[in-house]
Amino acid sequence: MNKVDHIKFAVKELFVQGNLEVVGEVFATNYVAHAGDKKYQGHDFVIKWTKQIHHAIHDIRIVDLLIICQDEQYVTWQRTLTGKHKNNLRGIPATNKKVTWNEMIVSRFENDKIMEEWVVSELAGELTLAQPRK
Repeated sequence: MNKVDHIKFAVKELFVQGNLEVVGEVFATNYVAHAGDKKYQGHDFVIKWTKQIHHAIHDIRIVDLLIICQDEQYVTWQRTLTGKHKNNLRGIPATNKKVTWNEMIVSRFENDKIMEEWVVSELAGELTLAQPRK
């Protein structure tokens, strides 16, 4: 599977289907995700995050997946996702509203698996904006 197909498979299986069985196929054992100034590691993190997001937004759908550039080791890409915010996500109360958000990702591959990613996501902002005004 080429890198772009690998990414599309990962998004479909994890984000859309919530299929945790593919984590080992997609990510290296010592996978690292960078989000802002935070760093997350390993399959346990991927599994925990997938469960959290599916609990909060269980009907996630892919609106768009755009490959920006790629080389032998890196793929820079953007995904747009949508779904209804039905449950709390990391302290953000459920709104029962549909949210759509973008994420920019740089994925670094090693031995045909994603070893490291840098992620910028609009999800927290979109969930916060969807909150009722007081």
